[in-house]
Amino acid sequence: MRFSLLDRSRTRTGRPEQAALTDSIERAVAAEQLGYHRFWAAEHHTVPGIASGAPAVLLAAISQRTARIRLGSGGVMLPNHRPLVVTEQFLMLAALAPGRVDLGLGRSLGFTAPVREALGRTEATPAQFAQEARELRGYLEGTAALTARPALDEAPPLFLLATGSGLDTAAQLGLPVVLGGPVLDSADLPERLAGYRRAFRPHRGSAPAVILSADVLVADTDAEARQLALSEVWAMVRSRETGAFPPLEDPARIRERELTARERSRLERGLETTWAGSERTVAARIEQAAERTGAEELVVSGCTFDRTALADSDRRVAALLG
Repeated sequence: MRFSLLDRSRTRTGRPEQAALTDSIERAVAAEQLGYHRFWAAEHHTVPGIASGAPAVLLAAISQRTARIRLGSGGVMLPNHRPLVVTEQFLMLAALAPGRVDLGLGRSLGFTAPVREALGRTEATPAQFAQEARELRGYLEGTAALTARPALDEAPPLFLLATGSGLDTAAQLGLPVVLGGPVLDSADLPERLAGYRRAFRPHRGSAPAVILSADVLVADTDAEARQLALSEVWAMVRSRETGAFPPLEDPARIRERELTARERSRLERGLETTWAGSERTVAARIEQAAERTGAEELVVSGCTFDRTALADSDRRVAALLG
């Protein structure tokens, strides 16, 4: 199984927001040195805890600091953009980093109604998304009525970030699928993946491929890793309470809080779904997921307040591959 990283450019309490972008660049450079297969950047708009709303811009900066690791989006939320503009951005990236650029597409709209309105889109049905993905692929492959520039001999490969109906869309389009979030724990996931593989319509020789994405953190012990996971899980708990996804906090500060019963319950559920533990614990969970899904790659998306601990976790995950 190949290992890759998905970075959300998380902001942290007590640090300027723009520091999250230089943190992402440094993490990508380290990921290349550690032997990770890909480094992907996420897209979120006007979220207080996330600094990156434009993956292509961040990836362009990373491309100038790296030489081998694949770079891509995890993902570009296509309903927020016109397919031609996305194509032009990623063709330019592919020209700057030949043979290293991926284009992951997602269907999510903005985080809140005002953001969706500002982006000019309030809905995106599976059918609309599939049609726009086909349009984008036509520009990438040079089969559309317009020729996107710069024209390249080899277009960046497409991936589909999927939950629910996304598996059906990926099968129809003949695309690799990236799965993350609650769907990983669903009892019917093996059956749904079997359906994806059966319904897969090859495009230019493509074959079904499953990539998993999970919040993974590794430390000396399970307890230490769960402590690291508190930062991200607490942010998710707060987002459900307040509607805003906040910067990462120091786990020690979180432990000092007097939580409501609902907050404690949500916090524990979030910690259980995070793949946090010692090398042995995390390796077992990865092996179990691989056997259950037939996945060929894991995209690690974990994050924590302590940047040194995060770098150590990235190193330990990379070592599991060895």
